[in-house]
Amino acid sequence: MAMKNAKFGQALKHLPIILLGLLMIYPVLWLISSSFKPNQLIFSNPSLWPETFTLDNYARGWAGFQGISFSRFFANSFLISIMSVLGNVISCSLAAFAFARLKFKFSKLWFSCMLVTIMLPYHVTLVPQYVIFNQLEWINTYYPLILPKWLATDSFFILLMVQFIRGIPKELDESATIDGCNYRSIYFRIMLPLLVPALITTAIFTFIWTWDDFFSQMIYLNDLRLFTVQLGIRALFDPTGSSDWGALLAMSALSLLPITAVFLIFQRYFLEGIATTGLK
Repeated sequence: MAMKNAKFGQALKHLPIILLGLLMIYPVLWLISSSFKPNQLIFSNPSLWPETFTLDNYARGWAGFQGISFSRFFANSFLISIMSVLGNVISCSLAAFAFARLKFKFSKLWFSCMLVTIMLPYHVTLVPQYVIFNQLEWINTYYPLILPKWLATDSFFILLMVQFIRGIPKELDESATIDGCNYRSIYFRIMLPLLVPALITTAIFTFIWTWDDFFSQMIYLNDLRLFTVQLGIRALFDPTGSSDWGALLAMSALSLLPITAVFLIFQRYFLEGIATTGLK
């Protein structure tokens, strides 16, 4: 009897969390459900189970507009996201290795300056960045979205890897140096294999943030052929009220698949990277 009471008490403790989780996931469930409803039933029928099931919304949405299908937008988003992931993984790991292991003049000062940039809102640097990219004639290209990732501009990921590297015993570096390894060999042969959890965490965050980015893409991209998924979905919205809500919701549901798949596939490494970062 006592065992049953204990289990019942545990269930009651988890009940508020379960209810809160259902409340938070309800908009996503409504989005997916409504993507299979005809336009006239999307707002008139609030049920999560569609009375009339249709795939026309996905067909119309995938067809896109002005002769450009959503396959082009998905390809553009994948290109930007993958190149950004590669850039952040390579450049941030190199910068983190330099801050954590190399001794150079004013290293602490530069590291402090790097930390200060984390506190700067993106909108503060938007105008000077736009002026620079405009002078370089990079507006309406992917350079403003990709190139900064290859220059270690994401201080958060540098800090993440610095904390991870500081948890790696320096005796490994000393042993490698005795064996004749230079800093390049130490980075490739010792640090990179041990940095895998932090690298995967960086890759996951970068992919999700880049894929979901709307503001930067809206600022720098004007050509319809260069549009990403987020801009394509925005283009489906008509502020006059004649939007094809079925197609818009269908493409919104499809846009969730890549980031969901990435997180589910690499979640074990993601949790490992978060758990071990900062350990001494």
